[in-house]
Amino acid sequence: MITASIFEAKTNLSNLVKHAQKGEVVTITSGRAKTPVARLEAIQPIAKKRLGVLETPGFVLSERFFEPLPEADLELWNGGGK
Repeated sequence: MITASIFEAKTNLSNLVKHAQKGEVVTITSGRAKTPVARLEAIQPIAKKRLGVLETPGFVLSERFFEPLPEADLELWNGGGK
């Protein structure tokens, strides 16, 4: 959770809105006691970005994509083999 005074909120509003769009809650405080007076949160957080430009979901990378290549394949990529 992010906390900002009224002055800080006025000065950094666009940055605080970006945090709220990511799903964070921003509490705005007032006075020396920093009493919470308002809360800034997104109406609808921005969805996580997908790989590529496809509008329709359906392409999903499997966990196997991130596994290391076998030695034989690595040799071919590095110019070895036939």
